[in-house]
Formats: sequence, C-alpha cells, structure tokens
Amino acid sequence: MTNIYKNKIISIHFKYFLALILFGSNGIVAGFISLNSYEIVFFRTLIGSLFLTGIFINTKYKLNCLKNKKHLMYLIVSGMAMGTSWMFLYEAYSEVGVSLGTLAYYCGPVIVIICSPLIFNEKMTFLKIFGFVFVLMGMYIVNGNALEQNVSLWGLFCGIFSAIMYSFMVIFNKKAKSITGMENAVIQLISSFIAAALFVIINEGFPVLNIRDNIIPILFLGIVNTGIGCYLYFSSIQKLPTSTVAVCGYLEPLSALLFSAIFLKERLSAIQIFGALFILGGAVISKLSANKIMYMLLIKAKEH
Repeated sequence: MTNIYKNKIISIHFKYFLALILFGSNGIVAGFISLNSYEIVFFRTLIGSLFLTGIFINTKYKLNCLKNKKHLMYLIVSGMAMGTSWMFLYEAYSEVGVSLGTLAYYCGPVIVIICSPLIFNEKMTFLKIFGFVFVLMGMYIVNGNALEQNVSLWGLFCGIFSAIMYSFMVIFNKKAKSITGMENAVIQLISSFIAAALFVIINEGFPVLNIRDNIIPILFLGIVNTGIGCYLYFSSIQKLPTSTVAVCGYLEPLSALLFSAIFLKERLSAIQIFGALFILGGAVISKLSANKIMYMLLIKAKEH
C-alpha cells in the first residue's frame, strides 16, 4: 500500500467522520432554537445552501452538472430526499423522542446495505455482515428501553419514512458519479431546501418569523453543521463503498449520545456504554473488509 494511497484513505475517512460528528451535534444545537421541526429544517437548508453557493461563486468553481443531465436529476432527487428525511426525523423526535426516532431513522443504512449488491454490484462479505450485525445489536442495546414504551404510531411512521428517504438520499447521490465535491454539496442542499420550503409553505404558509432570539444557533446549524458538514459528507461518500457509508454512519448517533452526556449532562448507563462499544466494533470490522474495495475505486478513478 503506497503512501499516496494511505494519505487519500486518511483524508477521505477524516472528512466523512468529521461530517458525522457535526451531524451528531445537530440535536444539541437545535435544542437552543425555539422553532418547530419543519421551520428548523427550512432555515437550516436555506442558510446552508446560501453559504455553500456563496463559496462556490466566490471561488469560481466550474459548473459541470449540465454535462450529464441524468446525473443531475439523480442528485436533485437525492437532495429532496434528504430534506424530506430531515423533516420527518425531527417530527419523529417530537412525537416519540430522540432515542426511538434515531433507532427508526437508522434503519436507513440497513436498506442501503440490502440494496447495494443489486444497485452497485458490491459484494457482501462475511466481515461486512458480521460487522453490521454488531452495529444493529449495539443500536438495539442503546435504545432497547424505548421499544418497551407506548409510542405514537404517527411518530413511528415518521421515523421509518425518514429512514426510507435516507436510503434514497445515499443511493441516488452515489449514482450521480460525475457531480462531485463542492458542486455536489451545493446542488444537494439547494434541492433539500426546495423540498423543505414547499412542505412548509403548503402546510403553514411562508414562514415570516422573528428569529432574532435564535439567530446564533440558527446560523451555527446552517453554516457549520449543514453547509460545512454537507460538503464534507457528500465529497466523501461518493469515494467510499456503500457498505462503509452505511455502517460507519452509525458513528453519528453514537456521537449524538456522547454529546448529550457531555453537554446536557445525561448520564450514560453501563448498558448504553456496552452498546456503544458494539457500534464502534461493528464499524471497525466492516471497514476492514472495505479497504480492498476502497483501493480498487481509487485506482479506477485515477485511470479516468
């Protein structure tokens, strides 16, 4: 394994993991915003898309998306799926709580894993399956108590539908292979904002709100967690195997759990720590089986 290959591997994974940590802090930041879930997603995608569009224009990136309209349509669908997923996820949080909402939402990677052999011709190795089972066990251990509670059927539907939209987001983004980096993130976020805006306007009318008391957390959520986070996320997932994206993506809810313990003083029980170790272990096991695929993808990209 050459040093160049190692550096590329480290760089791509660093961007992906940093994006997951930023996304994991979304709940902490959103807790300081006194708006409903749909309005939070509306302003989050609006500010994030404006921020990335400004950078895109200022740095004079070339617009190449029109060269492949099929891939552009894939990316627009992916972005709208992301916006829809966020809205239903935040609604699930409000209806059934963060734990059960997160558990339902992270059925999304399960859907991606199941579909990847058919859509992307990715081989399902024993280590991938074994690692993924570990991840599922960890998520069940961490959130198991929530399953025993009486919950809202609407809230469960929102969580499951957000998972379905998550899988659409990942699959269609990876199919838009010719649109990468900053251009990918900009189109993704603008499409996400359009979906959120249409939903809010149809259901609540155009949101003319006094956001003065929420301006700092809204800007932070929009610029850092969404703008920068989405750029890091979408510039890395296209270069990672789908299974790695799906399984290592569980580091996002794990980081959310840790942030809650640190910033909200929510004490982690022994069983939750045990479940967190399962999640980390499963992600590592799955990644070990993906290194060979990663190397092949990088070599193929270099040839083109």
